[in-house]
Amino acid sequence: MKRFTISVVATLLLGTAPALANDSVLAATGDSKQWAAQLGDYAGTRYSELDQITNENVGDLQVAWTFSTGVLRGHEGAPLVIGDIMYVHTPFPNNVYALDLNNDGKILWRYAPQQNADVIGVMCCDTVYRGLAYSDDTIFLHQADTTLVALDAKTGDVKWSVVNGDPAKGETNTATVLPVKDKVLVGISGGEYGVRGHLTAYNISDGSMAWRAYSTGPDEEMLVDPENTMVLGKPVGANSSLDSWEGDQWQIGGGTTWGWTTYDPELNLIYYGTGNPSTWNPSQRPGDNKWSMTIMARDADTGVAKWMYQKTPHDEWDFDGVNENILVEQEIDGQMRKLLVNFDRNGFAYTLDRETGELLVAEKYDPAVNWATHVEMDPASDQYGRPQVVAEYSTEQNGEDVNSTGICPAALGSKDQQPSTYSPKTGLFYVPTNHVCMDYEPFRVSYSAGQPYVGATLSMFPAPGSHGGMGNFIAWDAVAGEIKWSLPEQFSVWSGAMATAGDVVFYGTLEGYLKAVDANTGEELYKFKTPSGIIGYVMTYEHGGKQYIGVLSGVGGWAGIGLAAGLTNSNDGLGAVGGYAALSDYTALGGQLTVFAIPD
Repeated sequence: MKRFTISVVATLLLGTAPALANDSVLAATGDSKQWAAQLGDYAGTRYSELDQITNENVGDLQVAWTFSTGVLRGHEGAPLVIGDIMYVHTPFPNNVYALDLNNDGKILWRYAPQQNADVIGVMCCDTVYRGLAYSDDTIFLHQADTTLVALDAKTGDVKWSVVNGDPAKGETNTATVLPVKDKVLVGISGGEYGVRGHLTAYNISDGSMAWRAYSTGPDEEMLVDPENTMVLGKPVGANSSLDSWEGDQWQIGGGTTWGWTTYDPELNLIYYGTGNPSTWNPSQRPGDNKWSMTIMARDADTGVAKWMYQKTPHDEWDFDGVNENILVEQEIDGQMRKLLVNFDRNGFAYTLDRETGELLVAEKYDPAVNWATHVEMDPASDQYGRPQVVAEYSTEQNGEDVNSTGICPAALGSKDQQPSTYSPKTGLFYVPTNHVCMDYEPFRVSYSAGQPYVGATLSMFPAPGSHGGMGNFIAWDAVAGEIKWSLPEQFSVWSGAMATAGDVVFYGTLEGYLKAVDANTGEELYKFKTPSGIIGYVMTYEHGGKQYIGVLSGVGGWAGIGLAAGLTNSNDGLGAVGGYAALSDYTALGGQLTVFAIPD
């Protein structure tokens, strides 16, 4: 590795690197009257200090106003509220609206990107977009075609734009971005097209690239220091990624970064996850396939990795590792620790020390999970940190062209990208989950740039021997590693949850209900059916002295891809169409923001 990079790592490890966060983001997210980030704050808690709406009066909620987005695909993400302006986004074509909260939501400006519609054909699992970001009087839009646009927050004028990938190779975008200090962090989608994943930092001032860290490949391109980047307390060593792939498979190895990034200003570390290795046929990529399926902790200034942890080595089930890493302080064994909590697609909930990467807890957060018995927690074992795979559910051991049946969870995981929330009042995490299993048949596939590189046929169904539904909404104790309470749902809970200081937790359902439950007991306190299924993320803000709750409805995403894209073959949508076929009996396409309040 270059001497400059090593010196940067040494500075980081000595704790002398600057740790000044973006003041505008801290100020905006620190004002509970606003909703200034998709995950609520840098820590990703999706928690609001607003408390006008409580577990005692939430049942009085009524619709205050609505706004139609004009787009009929899956609406993920949430609006932002900065001052007196609400910023609303849509799925492809990724339109942006600025609404005046002082004037009945009058449209102050709109931005309508001109994108090539061909990008729709290379977007996995619907044309969703997980929302806008804000910093320094700028709204950041990362379009489906990977164009990152900086818009003037007051006028909508384009300050600058930069292209982050090439849709002709299968590189697209579905994720939001995160402004940190003087940079904005941007991921890439396309794991089902053999895309080589990376996280990139662009300078907020002009859009120039500051650094790029790949998920696979040579140490220099991954921004990994073999001696100082740690894995479960030990140096990662040289060529850790290259040695875990056969030949040059790492170049089309996936590990895409379409999930979430969080940030600890005190440690100056960013945290994010990498997705599945390519192809879905594990027989074509022997080895651990590092560093797909991995939690990454990197220095925000340089991108150099401080520690990494691979949750599912040599993934055989498409258990992407991109879910949010929530940063909290909680007591473990009598000592307050800076923790990172991750609810992985593989069905295990992980609690780690976010400064060192020490693995503290790894437990199943859905009792249906059966592909592994447990994660080995003995540091003296050569299996330390690895899930212990059950042979019956191993698609690799069963072989190509063999249908492995009854695997739990399904490829969309016990939870996909839909973000959880954390309440410091209860000390609990509230998690929207999938209660879904699958049959999985891998087959040999050839790589061709810009063409699907999947190599498996799937079918999905509700977890057998359970309540018959496809979802649960749970409260989780991340220190004890156990479910405190669980609410069954007919379909997967595909919306982002939000907890408030009023002891209320909100989430949406695929049928279209906004629900409010008691943060302590899980008792349902309120529900209202919006015009379409909810895969958006609940948010809250205060305006004119009154607290409001907002959520986008518009069925779609992976779970709702059959409705969103008009698919009918049960194996289409990577197996989701058949599994969620009954959803069409409960909702239809739409695109609407619904805002709620308690009447005066």
